[in-house]
Amino acid sequence: MLRVTKLTDYATVVLTVLAARPAEVLSATELAEAAGLEPPTVSKLLKPLAQAKLVEGLRGVRGGYRLTRQASEITLIEIVEAMEGPLAITECSQDDSQCGIAEQCSVRSNWRLINDVLADALRGVTLAQMLRPLPLTDRRRIDVAVVS
Repeated sequence: MLRVTKLTDYATVVLTVLAARPAEVLSATELAEAAGLEPPTVSKLLKPLAQAKLVEGLRGVRGGYRLTRQASEITLIEIVEAMEGPLAITECSQDDSQCGIAEQCSVRSNWRLINDVLADALRGVTLAQMLRPLPLTDRRRIDVAVVS
């Protein structure tokens, strides 16, 4: 089964809390409470999100975290890659593949195409869009153009 990790899912939830309150600086404890997560989990998430420059930490009495950019400028691919590294649906989808049969593999180009389509889909969704639930009619439909 292909799925993002729990931590990536939780990171998206934490970022939506920050996106919903853009004028505020929230502590890790406040973020945890608003997201329904445990404070140690939120603290664990904030480090890679800060390293990816998606959030910034502010010190001091009124310290905490906030987004570094508007939610409409942050895409899901950035969140996924901050938490999990470069997107690679298979080993051979990576440019620096360690697969021993990558050069003669007949399915590699197809996996790379699928990887690119998935990456483009994630690039096409912003954090701001994640704040709004999809209408019931749109939940099973994603428009992705495949150019051949």
